[in-house]
Amino acid sequence: MSITAARKAEVIQAYATKSGDTGSPEVQVAILSERINNLTGHFKSHVKDNHSRRGLLKLVSQRRQLLDYLKKIDEGRYKTLIERLNIRR
Repeated sequence: MSITAARKAEVIQAYATKSGDTGSPEVQVAILSERINNLTGHFKSHVKDNHSRRGLLKLVSQRRQLLDYLKKIDEGRYKTLIERLNIRR
């Protein structure tokens, strides 16, 4: 259900804007998207897990806030991130 340390390192490396970058909005949104995808798969077999569903909604809300911030700061970076992650808006 959670993301492994190795997978998290891969995601950070793929979406980092510079070396050692772990806090940029792109990296944060990519990590949240990975966690959201994992939870979405979890709900295919555990339909009545409402406690985890609440956590999923919090993750989606947090990702939405980061994406709104990125769109306000730099719309080009926002659009490329949306396309790379296949997030519908």
